[in-house]
Amino acid sequence: MTLATVESGFNGEPAVFTAELRPHRSLGRVGFRVLMGVSVAVTLINVVFFLATNALPVAMFFGLDLALLYGAFWLNYRSARAKEVVRLSRNHLDIQKVSPAGLVRKSQYNPFWARFDVARHEEFGITDMAVIERNRRTTLGKFLGPEERENFARAFTAALADIKRRV
Repeated sequence: MTLATVESGFNGEPAVFTAELRPHRSLGRVGFRVLMGVSVAVTLINVVFFLATNALPVAMFFGLDLALLYGAFWLNYRSARAKEVVRLSRNHLDIQKVSPAGLVRKSQYNPFWARFDVARHEEFGITDMAVIERNRRTTLGKFLGPEERENFARAFTAALADIKRRV
């Protein structure tokens, strides 16, 4: 998650608050390559051993395991391409959601009418965050961890309150 107070303009006015929310991935590209390299090495050793002992089905399952491991990481990294961009200016609140496939969904709100709703649980912290205006609702940060949700909620609430206070 990247939080920033930005003075560059959008919609012809300066932005007061901008945040780009991205899913966290604990394993970077180097770690992925190391993990796959070790997995390939272990798989090759086992495949050679089981082929030498005429256990072809077991060797095939080792290859299938490696393919499934790679596929799981491919799906994981693909889902990491999702992001949400929240931009707040004096007269506009723009939310842009980008899916892993690259599809963009935009929502625009009037910051004076918009309300930031946060649902909390005693044990787990923030469980849901959404911008609400009349009968429209845009959920934010479903993929964020508890601490990231707290940081975003604190910063966004303060920025939205500051805009409303300046009237």
